Amino acid sequence: MYDTYESPLETRYASREMQSLFSAQKKFSTWRRLWLALAEGEKELGLPITEEQLSEMRAHLDDINFEVAEAREKEVRHDVMAHVYAFGLQCPKAAPIIHLGATSCFVGDNADIIIMREALGLLRAKLVNVIGALSDFAEKYKDMPALGFTHLQPAQLTTVGKRAALWTQDFAEDYAEVEYRLSGMRLRGVKGTTGTQASFLELFGGDGEKVKRLDELVADKMGFKSSYPVTGQTYPRKLDYQIMSSLSGIAQSAHKFTNDVRLLQSMKEIEEPFEKHQIGSSAMAYKRNPMRCERIASLSRYLINLSQNAAMTSSEQWLERTLDDSANRRLTIAEGFLTADAVLELVLNVADGLVVYPKTIAAHIKKELPFMATENILMDAVLKGGNRQELHEKIRAHSMEAARLVKEEGAENDLLRRIAADPAFGLGDADLDRLLEPRLYVGRAPEQTAEYVETVRKDILEPNEDVLGRISDISV
Repeated sequence: MYDTYESPLETRYASREMQSLFSAQKKFSTWRRLWLALAEGEKELGLPITEEQLSEMRAHLDDINFEVAEAREKEVRHDVMAHVYAFGLQCPKAAPIIHLGATSCFVGDNADIIIMREALGLLRAKLVNVIGALSDFAEKYKDMPALGFTHLQPAQLTTVGKRAALWTQDFAEDYAEVEYRLSGMRLRGVKGTTGTQASFLELFGGDGEKVKRLDELVADKMGFKSSYPVTGQTYPRKLDYQIMSSLSGIAQSAHKFTNDVRLLQSMKEIEEPFEKHQIGSSAMAYKRNPMRCERIASLSRYLINLSQNAAMTSSEQWLERTLDDSANRRLTIAEGFLTADAVLELVLNVADGLVVYPKTIAAHIKKELPFMATENILMDAVLKGGNRQELHEKIRAHSMEAARLVKEEGAENDLLRRIAADPAFGLGDADLDRLLEPRLYVGRAPEQTAEYVETVRKDILEPNEDVLGRISDISV
């Protein structure tokens, strides 16, 4: 157990649900279901296949004799034919008609599409829960003012909830992308060796309508509305790129979310969850490192790069097919989904447990707001009879000096005291206190957040109530 390589996606990161979808059991039982669907369709269209043969196949869809298949593959160097052989040993009456007219990609490619669709469905459910957690957080803190930043420099105020609405929106875009991919997925279908269906045309004595109908029947039996109208030996590898791009989008949203949380945690405004016995640093016992967000960022970078791998595979196919895609896809597709799964599990864990420190947020606002309030102060002073141009120059001079003292001497921001002491403004402490109410400077952030959360509830959360309530179960 400890002397061979194990993928950390298996041992540390991905959920058992997603690992199961990319297991040998899932893959080869799906192959057997495809062989059954093919045989059922061929029988329905008049080929001499008996109900006894089909019943025999149905009885052995899941009890896969892996040892037999593995031994046979070592001998014949062909995984599909090894499993045809192993299935045939369990179904001796059906053995002559298993894989009848099909090429290896009938099971290999169709199974990949089936499994990817199920895996996208699992990610979709996890996205819904992430969106639910973040939208709840956004609504809870929609009115809490916070410093907004551009260029990582204090800019205008926003609210804690409005910032979370931005995170939510990113994941909602990913949800829409996954929905789009799921709605358009098609089976490779029953196409034969180079996609011409020549072997099936031979089986049905030249009856092309029966060949077309077989394609439709198998797609329907496997739960698809249609199959690709034309293929080579494989389904278009562009599908892999499209799906991996969707997964990359999830990683991009997750990485942006964790960038923000890590920055805010450095400012001590917001923290990711930190458990009672968690150790932040082996050397510095006081530290509370954002390790979950850092892990999300790390895995997300890996996932973003996998989409480029799929793009290269799609672009480098030759004519009707070349096998240099196979080994690459065995890694890229499975690891892409396992990584996306791990990322969403972690994002849900962080989003569910974010800790907010209102007093620190308020202190940061207090430090910067006098600068941000100068336009309002200027307008108020003008309304009291002051000269705008003269007052503008005075505010500029007072601001520059206050900023110098803050930066060079570490002093507190005394801009307000300077303005209150300057008779040109005609403003007292009470006037300045009124002008320094943070909620005056958040614009429509609370309303924007409330409106957006309501849209998310209506469009995403309410239609998916059946998948809400998931609890993230991270192992490390």
